[in-house]
Amino acid sequence: QVQLVESGGGLVQPGGSLRLSCAASGIILRNTFMGWYRQAPGKQREMVATITRGGITNYEDSVKGRFTISRDVAKNTVYLQMNSLKPEDTAVYYCNLVWGASGYWGQGTQVTVSS
Repeated sequence: QVQLVESGGGLVQPGGSLRLSCAASGIILRNTFMGWYRQAPGKQREMVATITRGGITNYEDSVKGRFTISRDVAKNTVYLQMNSLKPEDTAVYYCNLVWGASGYWGQGTQVTVSS
């Protein structure tokens, strides 16, 4: 069974950095499409960053140049490095995995950017 376990969320000051991790089990990440999504209170869930099986990345406009998605196939883990964090980045961040016709979500991890 595929499971995604997220970690790395927390409270950080504006301008700070944070790295989120998504450890997958039951599937090989090399064969999947992966992404990070976020949902702020009162807003719809939105795409933050994605990475294809071929390593092609895509980012939401507001995070370009600040966030970086990467993966470590050996550790079966996907990361989201977040730099220059802003209060508007505050949200619950979710890891997403797509394999064939199936999609999976992590439990979400809270990121709060505040002074």
